[in-house]
Amino acid sequence: MPDHDRPLQLVWFKRDLRTVDHWPLFEALQQGPVLPLYIVEPEFWRQPDASARQWAFCAEALADLRQRLEQLGQPLVVRVGDAISVLERARQRLGMAALWSHEETGHALSYARDRRVAAWAREHGIPWREIPQFGVIRGLRRRQGWAQHWETRMRAELAPEPQSLLRLDGLAPGAIPTSADLQLRSDPCPHRQIGGRREGQQTLDTFLRRRVNRYAGGISSPLTAFEVCSRLSPYLTWGCLSLREVVQASAPIQGRGGRQFRSRLHWHCHFIQKLESEPAIEFQDFHPFMRGIRPSHPERLQAWAEGRTGLPFVDACMRALIAHGWLNFRMRAMLMSVASYHLWLPWRESGLHLARLFVDYEPGIHWSQCQMQSGSTSINTIRIYNPIKQGLDHDPHGVFIRRWCPELAGVPDVVLHEPWRGHPDHPRPIVDPKVAAREARDRIWEIRRASGFDQLADAIQERHGSRRAGLRPLGKRRSRRTLEGAGAQQLTLDLGAEI
Repeated sequence: MPDHDRPLQLVWFKRDLRTVDHWPLFEALQQGPVLPLYIVEPEFWRQPDASARQWAFCAEALADLRQRLEQLGQPLVVRVGDAISVLERARQRLGMAALWSHEETGHALSYARDRRVAAWAREHGIPWREIPQFGVIRGLRRRQGWAQHWETRMRAELAPEPQSLLRLDGLAPGAIPTSADLQLRSDPCPHRQIGGRREGQQTLDTFLRRRVNRYAGGISSPLTAFEVCSRLSPYLTWGCLSLREVVQASAPIQGRGGRQFRSRLHWHCHFIQKLESEPAIEFQDFHPFMRGIRPSHPERLQAWAEGRTGLPFVDACMRALIAHGWLNFRMRAMLMSVASYHLWLPWRESGLHLARLFVDYEPGIHWSQCQMQSGSTSINTIRIYNPIKQGLDHDPHGVFIRRWCPELAGVPDVVLHEPWRGHPDHPRPIVDPKVAAREARDRIWEIRRASGFDQLADAIQERHGSRRAGLRPLGKRRSRRTLEGAGAQQLTLDLGAEI
C-alpha cells in the first residue's frame, strides 16, 4: 500500500468511469498515493452536441464511481472549471509526480484541451502517462494490420481493481453539479437508462444470460430492439464498462447472436479510428466534392427533429428516441438517411440534433455514421432508406407507430404507413418520399460521375476503409448502385453506433 512519503500520482478520469480494467489507476497506484480526479468542464457542456440527458447519465456514473472509490479508501474528487486551471491548483497545493489518464478520441474541443494539457505538463516537467483504452491506434496512417492489433488489445489482461487507496486528508471531494448548475436546457428523457458501473454490469449480465439468444433476429425492429439489443452502448461511451471486459465476457457465448454481437464490438473501434486519424470529419465531408451541396432548411429540420414530418414510422422513431435517449442502429440510420436524402439537410445540422438526443453519443462513431448515411464518405454504397418500406418491414401492424403517434390510433392498418392515401383531408408529409428519394439519388450520382471523384475516393478508402469489410479494390469504377434499405450483410458491416 502506498505511503505519505511517496510522490502523489494524479489519475484524471474522463470517459472511463470505473475502477476495474483501469490501467492508469492500477499503474499509478504502484508508484505512490493516488488522487482520483474528475474535471467538470462547463465549456464542454455548452457545446451544441451536449445535453442535460447526457450529463444526467454522467453524473449518476460519477456518483457510483465515487462510492466505489470511497469504499477502497479515497473518494473521487470532483472539480468544476477549465482543465488547466484545475490541474495547476492541484500541482501547487499537493504536488504532482505524474498525471495518468486513458487516451481519448473525443470531439475537437477535447482534442484541443488535451494538447494544452500536454504543453502544461511539459512546462512543469510532469510526465503524462496516457494508456490506450480501446483498439484505436494513435498516429495510424493506413489500416493494414489494424484488425489484428485490435484483437491483440482485446485479448490483453484486464487491469485488476485496486485493493485499497490511501486517503488524502484535508481534501474535500466536491459536489457533483446538477444540470441546473451547468445551465443546461431542460431535456426530459423519461425512459433513459441509469448511469454507473453497477447498472452496466447488470445490463451486461442480463444480456449474456438471457437476451443474447434473441439478438440476431430482433435487433432491426424497434418493436423488439429495446429488449433484445445489449443496451450496453452508454456504459461503453462513459466507460462504466471497458470494451475489453465486454469482449472477454462475451467470448464463451456461441451461436449467431454471440458472433454478431462481437462483430459490433469490433466496429465500435473501427469507426472511432476514423475520427482519430482525421479529426476534421466532425465538421467536414470526407470527400471534398460533397462539401456544401445541401443548404440549410430550418423548417424541415425542426419538423424532422420534433417527429412531425408526416411520415409515420420516421416520426415514431424520432419520438421514441426523444423519450429513451437510445434507438437501435437501423432506425438511427433511417432517421439520418431521411434527413440527408429526402429532406436534403446538411448532415452536420441533423447530426447535432441526434448527438444531443443520444445518451450514448460517441463522436467517432456518430460523425462517421452521419457521413456514411448521407453518402458523404464516397467509399460506401449509397443507402437511401425507404421510410414506408422500413415501417412495413419492421412494424407491419403499426404497433410501434400507434404507441408513439397516438394521433394515428384510428387509422386502419392498410393505410397507416401512408395515411394521406386513405383520406384526401389527411395532411400530406412535408415531402413526397418517392419524389424526394429520386431527386436525391440523381443529385448524388451527378456528383459521383464528375471527373476526379474516383481518384479522391480511392485515397479515402486507403486511409479509412476496412480490410475486413471486403471493400472494392482501389482503382475500380464504382457502379451506379443505390440501396433503399440496407440488407442484413450491409447492416453488419456498417454497425457502429448500436451495441
